[in-house]
Amino acid sequence: MKKVKIIVASDSVGETAELVARAGISQFNPNHCEPDISRYPYIESLENVDEVIQIAVDNHAVIVYTLVKPEIRKYMEAKIKEKQIKSVDIMGPLMNIFREEINEEPYYEPGLVHRLDEAYFKKIEAIEFAVKYDDGKDPKGLSKADIVLLGVSRTSKTPLSQYLAHKESYKVMNIPIVPEVTPPDKLFSTDPRKIIALRISDEKLNRIRRERLKQLGLGDNARYATEQRIKEEIEYFQDLVDKLDCPVIDVSDKAIEETANDIIRIIEQNYSQNV
Repeated sequence: MKKVKIIVASDSVGETAELVARAGISQFNPNHCEPDISRYPYIESLENVDEVIQIAVDNHAVIVYTLVKPEIRKYMEAKIKEKQIKSVDIMGPLMNIFREEINEEPYYEPGLVHRLDEAYFKKIEAIEFAVKYDDGKDPKGLSKADIVLLGVSRTSKTPLSQYLAHKESYKVMNIPIVPEVTPPDKLFSTDPRKIIALRISDEKLNRIRRERLKQLGLGDNARYATEQRIKEEIEYFQDLVDKLDCPVIDVSDKAIEETANDIIRIIEQNYSQNV
């Protein structure tokens, strides 16, 4: 059986190069070859390259590498050629093609793909959080949330929560304000810097609720959309906001994007002023 010594060298963690090496060796009969893969991550200096080269020479190894920094990659190429080592440069040729296609210089920063992965998973976590704690389903979310939105029904709390999660990766909990339902006790001990109340005019709320009732096939004279009911809810909302002493945004004539930008601005200002 042929033992194949493979050195994976990278200026990041080396996962990409190792996956490619394993994918390549998997195409051969395991009864005829035995891969021996060693990973050497965080190659950040010429001395690191020299170490890898010497190990490859001593072990008659193949080098599979992903190096994005030009000076390190060029040095690796020169040493590989000098020592006549079998090798594969996974990142270099691809980056050169993209550079010509895009007509722009790369960042030349190791590990960017992992930072992108982290950002992606952070966004997914925020979206799942918004769903889990939508409509005040679980008060436990108050301590975990980055932003807490308060408002009466039809003030766009849910779409705002999803928008902020998707666009900015904020964990957002929203709580409906209803006169008959006492807000969770934890709300009053929650950091006020992350609470935002959403106000809407009586007239706009009346129009939105009437339209909503029509969509549901119900008459627009239901109590949910009456002027008296809306007045009660808004007064209750205002009393609660006064107690919390939290910022208020009027969403009456704002698009979701506008309101979201206002929320982000307030949240960032609140934290920067209280750090």
